[in-house]
Amino acid sequence: MKQKALFLDRDGIINVDHAYVYKISDFEFSHGIFELLQFFTKKGYLLFIVTNQSGIGRGYYTLEAFGTLTDWMTGTLEQKGIDIKEVAYCPHTPNENCHCRKPKTGMIDNILTHYPIDLENSWMIGDKQSDIDLAHNAHIGSSIAIGDNTFEHYDYHFTSIAVCIEYLKENSDKMSIKG
Repeated sequence: MKQKALFLDRDGIINVDHAYVYKISDFEFSHGIFELLQFFTKKGYLLFIVTNQSGIGRGYYTLEAFGTLTDWMTGTLEQKGIDIKEVAYCPHTPNENCHCRKPKTGMIDNILTHYPIDLENSWMIGDKQSDIDLAHNAHIGSSIAIGDNTFEHYDYHFTSIAVCIEYLKENSDKMSIKG
């Protein structure tokens, strides 16, 4: 049986985007993110992080440093009852023209080889147009854009994760987020 999923960008969604975050000391969870992830978990969604990490390809930090931070992040989320099924990442720079860099669908395609996901009833949350375009390109049913940027082709747009979760709590029945 296929399951619904929530796909999330990391920098700007899970954590405050301080540009090329790879140290635990620089990692700051976004206000409201625990509540948002717990909300989707209670509704029966599998959680996945899909993140472009060109800092690896640019030599700003190592894959090992990224792994250490990722283990700490997922461990912290686990302590809050939040199970991230997978953190998919693209280590390539934009000019490498890989298949995994958002808005291309390589990360989603790979996840689909391991998990039976019902993309039509799944969601993507991101803070960049490439996140919203990934949702469209991968045929993820709905998307939420977060932040002050100008976006195209999204289903919902909120200024912050905190505003998003407040809206979801009051309106999830109208948004096809069923438990």
